[in-house]
Amino acid sequence: MSTTAELLKGAAELFPDEVVTSAHVRHFDLPAGAGRFALITLDNGFDHTKPTTFGPQSLANLNTAIDQVEKEASEGTIVGVGITGKPFIFAVGADLKGVELLKRHEDALAIGKGGHDVFKRLSSLAVPTFAYYNGAAMGGGVEVGLHCTYRTVSAAVPAFSLPEVFLGLVPGWGGCTILPNLIGADRAVSVIIENSLNQNKQLKGAQVYELGIADAIFEGADFLEQSLIWTASVLKGELAVERPDVDRGEGWDAAVARGRFIADSKVHGAAPAAYRALDIIEAAKDGDLQKGFDAEDTALADLIMGGELRAGIYAFNLVQKRAKRPAGAPDKSLARPVTKVGVVGAGLMASQLALLFLRRLEVPVVLTDIDQERVDKGVGYVHAEIDKLLGKGRINQDKANRLKALVSGVLDKAEGFADADFIIEAVFEEMSVKQKVFAEVEAVAPAHAILATNTSSLSVSEMASKLQHPERVVGFHFFNPVAILPLLEIVRGEKTDDASLATAFGVAKKLKKTAVLTKDAPAFVVNRILTRFMGEIQNVIDEGTPVETAEKAIEPLGLPMSPLVLLELVGPAIGLHVSETLNKAFPDRFKVSPNLKAVVEAGKRGFYVYDSGKPELDPEVAALLKQGDVVLTEEQVRGRVLDAVAQEIGLMLEEGVVAEAQDIDLCLITGAGWPFHLGGITPYLDREGVSERVNGKRFLPQGVASVPA
Repeated sequence: MSTTAELLKGAAELFPDEVVTSAHVRHFDLPAGAGRFALITLDNGFDHTKPTTFGPQSLANLNTAIDQVEKEASEGTIVGVGITGKPFIFAVGADLKGVELLKRHEDALAIGKGGHDVFKRLSSLAVPTFAYYNGAAMGGGVEVGLHCTYRTVSAAVPAFSLPEVFLGLVPGWGGCTILPNLIGADRAVSVIIENSLNQNKQLKGAQVYELGIADAIFEGADFLEQSLIWTASVLKGELAVERPDVDRGEGWDAAVARGRFIADSKVHGAAPAAYRALDIIEAAKDGDLQKGFDAEDTALADLIMGGELRAGIYAFNLVQKRAKRPAGAPDKSLARPVTKVGVVGAGLMASQLALLFLRRLEVPVVLTDIDQERVDKGVGYVHAEIDKLLGKGRINQDKANRLKALVSGVLDKAEGFADADFIIEAVFEEMSVKQKVFAEVEAVAPAHAILATNTSSLSVSEMASKLQHPERVVGFHFFNPVAILPLLEIVRGEKTDDASLATAFGVAKKLKKTAVLTKDAPAFVVNRILTRFMGEIQNVIDEGTPVETAEKAIEPLGLPMSPLVLLELVGPAIGLHVSETLNKAFPDRFKVSPNLKAVVEAGKRGFYVYDSGKPELDPEVAALLKQGDVVLTEEQVRGRVLDAVAQEIGLMLEEGVVAEAQDIDLCLITGAGWPFHLGGITPYLDREGVSERVNGKRFLPQGVASVPA
């Protein structure tokens, strides 16, 4: 038994639930008399929707297959070896379910070394090796191909990436070392750092080829056949694969510097993975692959035992699994069909909603507003967005015409909503206005129609309280921009019935949104937490701490933007309105900042100006600020903010605003863009000891988003 086999056998005991990937070897004669060829196919069963992963047993199976082809290559019975995946899926990397169970650094090190030991055998065979990326390839799935001599990619590949940094790891089976040596450091930084930190951006097959990761690209329908014909040409010497020289001078250094700038702008030094990856890329400049592999092993082990990875995996599972099974959602069989949608309002938010319903449901959508000019503007917005989709090739002319024909606008609610099944309002955020709108809608809508509100903070129960049928009113809170942020807070009012709620969840699924059920509590989930978070920042500014100090205090969290930049995105007036709403409900914890009120009354859109290309405190805003004389340090500010957030989340869970802490995190990740390395927020608060300091207990059990006890 080889050392690698022994290593993997020991590691296999740490992965009890591994979905094992087999590695089948087939032999056949290549076209044009090129010779006998061995093809290894990675497969983990008949379910083609289940991704192929690499755990210890899976690596051992690949190792055994390589034993076989290595013997055949040394005996001269084959001229080359290929590796491909089952239909539509090449391989998607390490078995993360097993990785998060690891408790010891040496076990984590064994996993890194085991993957390297198996994969690098592909580059040391006595014959050329070929990777045929026939489907989705991520992480270790990409890396196993990087160890081959040549690579082809299908034009139909929908997703190709090295997403490890996004999760809190580094590409640890050759990615950080081989990729920059193959395509240059700058392109490698784009794939490993920039794409990962850009919400795990995926490459398509054509981009994989254009970057030089693959040497050839073929259409999906006959991809393997064409790849083998190409392979025969390469082996016979009829086709020479040429790759551009890699800049190992100033260009390499500039690429690493660009990567550090990207990491700083995204995580502000708060998560180590990007920096560890860049250190390895920087060192790979000398082309010493084995030194790079050793560095990858060490970085992988260190990060596996760190909190950011556990939080990243936790966040990934929330988005991929919990989001698909919303806690507390009623039986979907109760849902009623939705064949027409009404939208009250034709402003920007209402128009975005109309476009979303139109594109996802492809049913008639009708907008109403108080005058024809507003109605025409709303319908015009939808038409213009459809034209943009057509111009980008996202839809064809027939579909564009069909969608445009489905959207209309009217002034008369009776005319527009008499046969609507789902009617959502997006009017001014004032209770009396919304109650008036719902009374008008109820008078003309069919008895079965759902009445939904896009309120960000007002009580759904109070909104429905004057209706004859309050049981069909449901909160349907989207986040701006509607087309990008996945979260949809579905709010159950005091009298909302199961059928209405089930219909709302059914619509959310068709809209491809992440639906989270929330209690009808002030500001629901995201806005309540963000208002407490930003409110504490505003409090310390009001008390006397400089704006710059208050903002910088939060940088170690690695949030996508600073609190005051976020306030600018939300809109100071909306932020003020939500804080006033929460102040009425919880005056002891939510204050209304006089400085924020002054900024809103002055008509300012935010605290900053950008004349120099970067945010600087607006002199006019600075003149408005009235501050006390209590100046805190960054550490003191951060402590106050985190304590406030931990307290608020604890109270929300006690109140039953959501079912579990996991729903809080899912909301912050999908509705506010909070990073995976925080796990939303509760794993971070647990890891930093804030949860126990404030609430006397952790939000999550030890071992959930953390190293097992």
